[in-house]
Amino acid sequence: MSSATVETRTGHQNPIGWLWRHFRVFRRTRPFWGGLLAMIAGVPILYFPYAHLALGSVTIAMSTTAGAGSMIIGILMIILGLTGWFQPAVRFFAGIATILLTLVSIPVSNLAGFGMALLPGLIGGGLLVSWAPLPEPEVAVAKSTVAAAAEPAVAETAATEAPTAKLPAQGEPKEQAPAAEAAIPQQAAAADPEEAR
Repeated sequence: MSSATVETRTGHQNPIGWLWRHFRVFRRTRPFWGGLLAMIAGVPILYFPYAHLALGSVTIAMSTTAGAGSMIIGILMIILGLTGWFQPAVRFFAGIATILLTLVSIPVSNLAGFGMALLPGLIGGGLLVSWAPLPEPEVAVAKSTVAAAAEPAVAETAATEAPTAKLPAQGEPKEQAPAAEAAIPQQAAAADPEEAR
């Protein structure tokens, strides 16, 4: 008995399976990874200026105006990541703003959180900018079946119709060949005096 033939029970569903399916739908319908990387990049920018790091006997503390700028940049990057998740329509703005804030954090916030926010911020901003929603599968299948059905019909119609088919409103074709031939020598004669000069 293969897994394809097993019937699913609708009454008693596994809550973890249900949660995972909904998370998968959430993840596929928005720029999930770009927003996640933008939020991850905001954490070191926000954390390091207010943390008291100890390197041996030296304590490093940076809670001055650069700390305030780092706090603003870090919070904005986290908000932009959440915006990419919950408002996918503004993902382009969120991605560009994430890239710019990451670059601004290099001089403002300890070289972008000691370099720990630089790559996640740039990659996350790029993913936010480049994400596009997938087309609806039913619409794509319907369009492809309609196009596949229409191609043989168009080919049959083109093969059965005569190449000189005329519409009722067109009337009889007029012969214009003698008028076109008469116009050609006049143009050639007009061009000859100019060439002679």
